[in-house]
Amino acid sequence: MPVIQLCRASLWPSIYVRGNAVGGAPEISKAQFKKILNHVTSHLSSMSSLFVQDGAVGSFSKCDAKVRVISDSSSAALSLANILWTTSSRAISHDSCPVTVYIASSIRSSVGDTLGFEASHGCAAVDIESSSLILCGRTFSDTNAVKKALGALTAPIISARRGIPLCGRLLVAGDSVILLFGLDDILERCSDLCEALLSSDAGVVWSSHGIAPFFQSGALARPSLLKKPASIIFATSDSSGALPLLSKLSPGQAAFHFLAGYQDGKFLPVYDKGPSPIDPLVLAKVLYSQLKDNDIPSFLINISDGGKYLPCGKLIKWVKSTLSSGLSESKPGATSGSKVRDLKGKYKSFLSGKFQELPKEFSF
Repeated sequence: MPVIQLCRASLWPSIYVRGNAVGGAPEISKAQFKKILNHVTSHLSSMSSLFVQDGAVGSFSKCDAKVRVISDSSSAALSLANILWTTSSRAISHDSCPVTVYIASSIRSSVGDTLGFEASHGCAAVDIESSSLILCGRTFSDTNAVKKALGALTAPIISARRGIPLCGRLLVAGDSVILLFGLDDILERCSDLCEALLSSDAGVVWSSHGIAPFFQSGALARPSLLKKPASIIFATSDSSGALPLLSKLSPGQAAFHFLAGYQDGKFLPVYDKGPSPIDPLVLAKVLYSQLKDNDIPSFLINISDGGKYLPCGKLIKWVKSTLSSGLSESKPGATSGSKVRDLKGKYKSFLSGKFQELPKEFSF
């Protein structure tokens, strides 16, 4: 597995971030983060009892990211224990770059007042460079935000250990694993698909050892080492009729649509809504290499049929049918109508404005 390089950017609501992050979070300065950290560690050192919880993001010990939680509240520490994979204290102490999470549940507005922003229910701050996460007030109870923050913090560690952090989900069908991207809009309408997924959370680690979710869930036993995906599916939403309902993709087309993350007029590069320290183009190049080198088939499913979502049963049937060899060879853009030209123009306009130059292998 190649080591993924990092890049820079901003803007994601509810958690403040400093360091290299793409895709969305309000930034804070190094001095601001240090001020919060000093305030929180001073508070924690004054407590008569502290609660420590050790765990990991990713279930493969060779490419996971170790996490130590230090909290003033047992319930706050337990909330993270419910999402982190189990690991030993020895593994944490011997790790070269563990993530540290500081939880000060009894501190709320004082941190916001110190730094000049609203924090009536608490706040959260991430420092990617120091692999630190601070949670104040009730912020620890926002599981989705905590997972996004941990995903951002651990991505560079996982990639340095030759894992690929991806915002996808896993479906196990018999002995095969299917990797899916872009299902957020349809999951709430399709309970059968949710039940078929290994985890409803978007976040997986793909390495030469196999693939598994970032986080555990209450209904999920620790998975065995899952083999590489037998197929990969990119779910898009195009009500214009420019895209077929089901298309088989070349590795270059797969990387192109993965990079764009098109959803009915909007683009979400690599399907990731959270902050990430990894350049989406670098991630798309790594995915392209994996598809090509491992000869993994990939497909584009348009979940919007004439403006209506595909029926759940039909979607599940198509997802599982990607494991067979008798699927249609339809390609995106195989026709040359005005709708296709318009959609290609939207892709080109967005990607050329976002990324300097795409590899020649990437295509619609």
